[in-house]
Amino acid sequence: MNTLGMIAIVIDDYDSAISHYVNDLGFALIEDTSLTPEKRWVVVAPSSQGAQILLAKAANEAQVAAIGNSTGGRVGFFMYTTNFNETYESYTSKGIEFIETPRQEAYGQVIVFKDKYGNKWDLIEQK
Repeated sequence: MNTLGMIAIVIDDYDSAISHYVNDLGFALIEDTSLTPEKRWVVVAPSSQGAQILLAKAANEAQVAAIGNSTGGRVGFFMYTTNFNETYESYTSKGIEFIETPRQEAYGQVIVFKDKYGNKWDLIEQK
């Protein structure tokens, strides 16, 4: 059996990214280990179950250009919640940018938001 353990999101600064994902989005900081003076292994996750996110600091011009556009402008990340209204209100109070109003789909309630880098996420409460 295979499982998806981690994905990477390219960021510009470790501490700023940690602050955003932990304080604004409510993720847990799983690991923050220095590898070299310029590189750290920083892992966050929305919960103790499921995939984790490696916050990967851009190391060259191509990577800097990919910050916030890792999926070509499409929604590329999907955050599931058991309380849509509470999560939506929490994110709104912390200045998270929503690019639409909440909508009901066959699979549940959903809204698209952007993280601080511009990556698009679906916030979903499944039926």
